[in-house]
Amino acid sequence: MKNSLLLLLVCCSFFLSSAQEKLSEINKTQILEVFNKQEEAWNRGDIPAFMEGYWKSEDLAFSGSSGPLFGWEATKDRYLRSYPDTTAMGKLTFEVIKIQQVKEGVAQVIGSFHLKRTIGDLSGYFTLVWRKFDNQWLIISDHTSSAK
Repeated sequence: MKNSLLLLLVCCSFFLSSAQEKLSEINKTQILEVFNKQEEAWNRGDIPAFMEGYWKSEDLAFSGSSGPLFGWEATKDRYLRSYPDTTAMGKLTFEVIKIQQVKEGVAQVIGSFHLKRTIGDLSGYFTLVWRKFDNQWLIISDHTSSAK
């Protein structure tokens, strides 16, 4: 009886562990889909569509070289001021270095960005905190810095 119970516990543990790994892969895929949409929007020169990957809240946090700011509108306005046209925006590519689930419904992404521009390329690194709202992953905190 003890052996049967032990075998049952081991099987259940394996099943739950496998289900969690698959859920994690689904979450990673969903996050990467948001990145792809953001990259496409940026490369069309469409900052409002790019911003759809961010949490529409006054609690959204963005930290860059000029310090932290809060709120979706403030973040959008910062992007519009910093990148007023497609020349300044260039062509964006992301490289994801690491994605890890912090806890259920929260993930951290570390990566790099590169802007290919006629006025001089720009690149750097980012750390993003993502949160899952219903069935949608959104960035709730963005810390981005340019490489010198």
